Amino acid sequence: MTDRSIEVGGRTRTYTVVTPEGGFDRLLLAFHGSGQQAASHRTFTGNAFDDIKRTAVVYLDGYRRRWNDSRLHSRFPARRQNIDDTGFAEAVVAREAGGRPVYASGYSNGGGLVIRLLHERPGLLAGATIIAAGQPAPDNLLDLGDAPFVPTPILLIHGTRDPLVRYAGGAMAPWAQFLFRVGGSLLSAPDTAAYFAARNGIAALPSTVDLTAELSRTDYREDGRPPVTLYTVHGGGHTIPGRTPSPALLGRTTSHLHTPGAITEFFAF
Repeated sequence: MTDRSIEVGGRTRTYTVVTPEGGFDRLLLAFHGSGQQAASHRTFTGNAFDDIKRTAVVYLDGYRRRWNDSRLHSRFPARRQNIDDTGFAEAVVAREAGGRPVYASGYSNGGGLVIRLLHERPGLLAGATIIAAGQPAPDNLLDLGDAPFVPTPILLIHGTRDPLVRYAGGAMAPWAQFLFRVGGSLLSAPDTAAYFAARNGIAALPSTVDLTAELSRTDYREDGRPPVTLYTVHGGGHTIPGRTPSPALLGRTTSHLHTPGAITEFFAF
């Protein structure tokens, strides 16, 4: 594990790199949620992402524990100061990837930044995982330019009882809007999956399979098109499914899905 810094937009940005023994075949950018930083996000996941085979994991630090994500109606410092987080991601990729494919995992506010990267820096990512975050509704989406979308395999994970980013979409609860300084509406988790499937050019109807009583998987697949998959955690909260439970106030953490394992399977690492 190595702590590093880089200059982006006149600011010193920091991140932590965890490199597996024997080298790596790909880079995974891990974007934390609101109020976290690289170290706390790594602890929050129980260091589980470190075990993804042949993968170097880069845990990046947001500005004052937030990311300048894809939502228009936000008021936290990273947005008000228009922090260049897309530039930060690009700079880290240029320094650390060495021409290897780059993937991203984003939780909550970090998922919103992954959504921004997909729109604003098409082609930067070979694949994306979005956890407990949704595509902003059209009137809540930043103007991210008109670069042509690059079809990208996308894995989404969302709990139906998420108390912060509602599975059914819409605005966050008033108390959450006040606490996190955000506003505006998001698409539901299923509509977010359908949005990216359409962007990937998938016209086929999705198929859903119940894996356990508390976990189902919806797949959008079509020959020649990058797939989109949504894991629905029935009764799950604002959490990253796996072996490490989140604080109770975020809702229930299921152990029926191991997020790094789902990433490994979906992207065929």
